[in-house]
Amino acid sequence: MITNVGTVDRGVRLVLGVALIAAALFSGLTIFDGAVMKYGAILVGVVLTVTGLMRTCPAYSILGIRTCKV
Repeated sequence: MITNVGTVDRGVRLVLGVALIAAALFSGLTIFDGAVMKYGAILVGVVLTVTGLMRTCPAYSILGIRTCKV
């Protein structure tokens, strides 16, 4: 896979991904009482975290977007 996620983008993805997972699991906010919101937030958080760790985003590849320099 081709690297298409830059350093800043990667950091934002990792922080938001972990924050979404933590909020859904541990915050106790009423928005996460429903299963759809809770597991939806966890799914989005996992996708953000994985794409940040792998430095590649399939949606970026389809759209031809690159946030990295090389």
